Amino acid sequence: MPEFITFCRNVFIPVTNICRNECGYCTFRRSPDDPAARLMTGEEIVPLLTEGKEAGCTEALFTFGEYAEEVPGYKDLLEGIGYSSTVEYVSDLCRIAIEIGLLPHTNAGLLNYTELETLKPLNASMGLMLETTADLDAHAGSPGKRPSARLKTMSYAGELQIPFTTGILVGIGETLDDRINSLQSIAELHEKYGHIQEVIIQNFMPKPDTPMADCLPPTDEEMMQTVLIAGEILPQDVTIQVAPNLIDPYVLIQCGAGDLGGISPTTIDWINPEANWPDLERLKQMVRGIPIRERLPIYPEYIRKGWYSEQLKDLILSVADEEGYRKV
Repeated sequence: MPEFITFCRNVFIPVTNICRNECGYCTFRRSPDDPAARLMTGEEIVPLLTEGKEAGCTEALFTFGEYAEEVPGYKDLLEGIGYSSTVEYVSDLCRIAIEIGLLPHTNAGLLNYTELETLKPLNASMGLMLETTADLDAHAGSPGKRPSARLKTMSYAGELQIPFTTGILVGIGETLDDRINSLQSIAELHEKYGHIQEVIIQNFMPKPDTPMADCLPPTDEEMMQTVLIAGEILPQDVTIQVAPNLIDPYVLIQCGAGDLGGISPTTIDWINPEANWPDLERLKQMVRGIPIRERLPIYPEYIRKGWYSEQLKDLILSVADEEGYRKV
C-alpha cells in the first residue's frame, strides 16, 4: 500500500458546453440552438471562484468544448461578451482566478503551440485526455479525437514545459492492446519531455440519450487490470489517478493508483453530473485508513523544478508547504 493518497480541491467551471466534436458517449456537448447551450459570463463565474476559494479550494478548473469557434452561432455569443476567441476569454478568466487566489488548470481539448504558449503563464498545469490511440466508432464525427492530433498537443505542452495531465478512457470500444498502446504513447512523451505529472485511468459510464447508452461499462476486473498495466508501463514519477465518484478507488489503489483527482466542495462534475463528488470524510472512508494528503494542481516535483511563471510564483509559494503539497 502507498504511504499516502493525494487529491486536490477545485472549483469546476464549464466555460462553454458548445463543441465541434460529437462523441458517442458525451452528454456535456450542446449546439448553440439547444436551450441548454451556454457560454458562461464573468458575472456568473466570479461568484463561483470566490465561493470555491472560501471553501478551501486551490484549483480553478476551466473546461470548455473544443474549438467551439467552428460551430455556427458560437462566435456571435463570444463577440457578445467582447472576445474574438475562447482562449482570449479564458486567459482573462485565469487572471481573475489568480487575483482571487486560485491556481488555474485549463482543460481545453486540442490547442496549437501558440495557444498553449498564451495560456502557459496563467496556468499552474493543463490537461488533455488522450482517451485512446485507436480509431473508434465512438469518435466518429469528432475531428478533435484523432489520436495523432491529441499527441501533437501533448508534445507541444512538453516543449513548453507545462505540467500536464492526460489519461485514457476505458470501455469505449478499444481493445486491451489499444490500452497498452495508449499508455506506451504517453510514457514515450514523458520520457522525452518529462512533463506528464499524472495519468487518469477513467472508466466509461453509459449515459441515457447517447448513441452508447446501451453499452456496458468496463468491469472492476478490467479497471484493475488496466491500472496494473499502467503501473508497469508508465515511468515511476508519473502518478496514476482514478475517479472516486465513478468507481470504488480502494481496489484500484491496491493495484497502483496514487491520486483521487480534483474533488469539488462547491461544484458538480459537469462531465458526469449524475456522479456526486465524495466529501473529505467520505473520501477517507473510501480509502480505508490510508492517509490522504492534499496537493495543488501542480505536483510537488514541478514546484521544485520551478515550472511555473512569475505570475503564479507568489500564490504557489503561499499555499505550498516545504514539500510542495497543500500547506495545512
